[in-house]
Amino acid sequence: MTAPKSATDGEAMSELERAADQAIDACGGDARAAVTALLIANDFLERQLALTRIAVSSGFSRGWHHRKEHEQQTQQLHPERQRDRP
Repeated sequence: MTAPKSATDGEAMSELERAADQAIDACGGDARAAVTALLIANDFLERQLALTRIAVSSGFSRGWHHRKEHEQQTQQLHPERQRDRP
């Protein structure tokens, strides 16, 4: 595995590199902890998006999400609500 390319002297760091450095710094320099924290944050945001899709009608969202995806997300978030289907 090769080391990631850093910005050269005098070259501005990309926003992504800056965000990565901030995440690692926030975790005391532990890159593994930073990745774990980001995965947890991403999971939270995915769940919030799924809940939003459930709450927003497909007419209002103008097809941004499909009914079948909506049903699948509802089943994942609320397995107790599953209906017996033939």
